[in-house]
Amino acid sequence: MSATVEINPVRYAKLLSKTLPRPIRDERENQRMTKILLELDERTGLSAEEEQLAEMLTLLIEDFETKRYPLPAVPPVEALKVLMEERGLRHRDIWPALGNKGVTSEILNGRRSISKAQAKKLAAFLRVPVELFI
Repeated sequence: MSATVEINPVRYAKLLSKTLPRPIRDERENQRMTKILLELDERTGLSAEEEQLAEMLTLLIEDFETKRYPLPAVPPVEALKVLMEERGLRHRDIWPALGNKGVTSEILNGRRSISKAQAKKLAAFLRVPVELFI
């Protein structure tokens, strides 16, 4: 159970009237919302109202991008290899997330599949949706 965040309705209403968040229907609006979210993410010490706005913007952006740019079905090991290549990661960089060098080698060489527990650890480590590895 998560704690309820107390927000000031007047301050939150001012934020909403300034940013005008709404369902995203085109790329221009997506870019506008993303810019606002990035500005919030770069700051430290956000108010409760700003945190709520950032959470709402994240949901709106994720919804739009999931619908607009669906990820193609890729085998989990291939997804892992692509992410590693894109991020310049090597075997030694990811084995701590999996807990074992040998298991990591077996996964990367296709001799072992990624378990659900490993998928969760990899997703958290790489900050990607767990569905990439399941």
